[in-house]
Amino acid sequence: MTTSYKEKGSPLYLTSIVLVAILGGLLFGYDTAVISGAEKGLEAFFTQGGFGYNKFWHGITASSALIGCVIGSILSGLIATRLGRRNSLRLAALLFFLSGLGAFHPEFLFFEKGVPTMDLMLAFNFYRIIGGIGVGLASAVCPMYIAEISPSHIRGTLVSCNQFAIIFGMLVVYFVNYMIMGSHENPSVVNGVVSGGEWMTSTGWRYMFLSLVFPSALFGVLLLFVPETPRYLAMIQQDEKSFSILEKINGTEKAKEILEEIKATVQEKTEKILTYGATVLVIGILLSVFQQAIGINAVLYYAPRIFESVGVNGGGMFQTVLMGIVNITFTLVAIFTVEKVGRKPLLIVGSIGMALGAMAVAASDYFGIRGVVPVVSVIVYSAFFMMSWGPICWVLIAEIFPNTIRGKAVALAVAFQWVFNYIVSSTFPALYEFSPVFSYSLYASMCILAALFVWKMVPETKGKTLEEITQFWKKR
Repeated sequence: MTTSYKEKGSPLYLTSIVLVAILGGLLFGYDTAVISGAEKGLEAFFTQGGFGYNKFWHGITASSALIGCVIGSILSGLIATRLGRRNSLRLAALLFFLSGLGAFHPEFLFFEKGVPTMDLMLAFNFYRIIGGIGVGLASAVCPMYIAEISPSHIRGTLVSCNQFAIIFGMLVVYFVNYMIMGSHENPSVVNGVVSGGEWMTSTGWRYMFLSLVFPSALFGVLLLFVPETPRYLAMIQQDEKSFSILEKINGTEKAKEILEEIKATVQEKTEKILTYGATVLVIGILLSVFQQAIGINAVLYYAPRIFESVGVNGGGMFQTVLMGIVNITFTLVAIFTVEKVGRKPLLIVGSIGMALGAMAVAASDYFGIRGVVPVVSVIVYSAFFMMSWGPICWVLIAEIFPNTIRGKAVALAVAFQWVFNYIVSSTFPALYEFSPVFSYSLYASMCILAALFVWKMVPETKGKTLEEITQFWKKR
């Protein structure tokens, strides 16, 4: 080890570790959004089974991974404590891999291929739930891993990169779905009758889920070469290993200082979750609830269907890819402005922008406007989410809770987030079939309520240390 290395640590070593960790965020986005390209073929496939597959069942099937997300997020704290952060991510990689294979070929061992039945639908949902558990784990453990491995002066930036990776994963799968679909058309299901899109009905949706296998395998292999976090190693009394990793990242002297702080921190008492009153918990939970109640995942998961319904050609996949590019751009806007503008202004502006976009979509349907106007309105709605509620909600949930209750409180808030994600996503197909005007007006109303909630109840945390935020809640 060179003198310079001992003094300052290795940025390359840190970068390589973080890049592996945020691959988990990419898979989070990839797995949750892969359904956007596959769901129409999937609906047509199971509708042909003649066992009563309808919009209700399709909403449940298209959103079944979210059941696993709830389970994974609830168990994430226990798993990360028992297995460690690194092994938790390895488990998530394995679950992603098995889910991709199972969703590609749900008939494995027990069913005849290509014959849709109720039992096969349940088997498919089981494999998607497995992947959802991986997503729930990754959603909690990836930011935790990055935060515990990163130097304090760049921790916020590196953790924010995980949110960027989630959105990038969505863009990647939009593009992959677009390439898989190629010149084939999506099927149409009207009153239980399937027409067109034979290849997508029989085969296309399978390849979309199979594509998840390759990045999952890469993630699992790369995790063989990254270390456990110094904080977790200190918690299990492996101080020498903890110091060795800290030294490579921060340099020798800084590593000694950080290890002493870590050892003091892990010995702090853990307080009851209501020690600071109910207000902070209610705010944290409502941040998660509103992030989903404003309806964004109904757009992300069903984007091609929405774009096709407003009159675009090609099954809506190209417009979905375009939306993914816009989403990436506006996520970068949030990352580079959150410390300058603040959390509250971004959330309020984003809520208002989303409300306007949703109302424009509703108005377009009401007045029969098709083509460019509703497409742009959907993209505007999504873009304002990406510059506000997408990344900023995660930032606030990570920092708003007092130190001694953060673990329990974050797990509770994230669980509520996935529950409401499931509620919104599973009800969207039936709601949209009932009335696009009503569904988007409902989401617009939620956006306005979200803006009022942030304005009245959410404290600004810009520029405050975690200890200052803790003191704020002690004084309430």
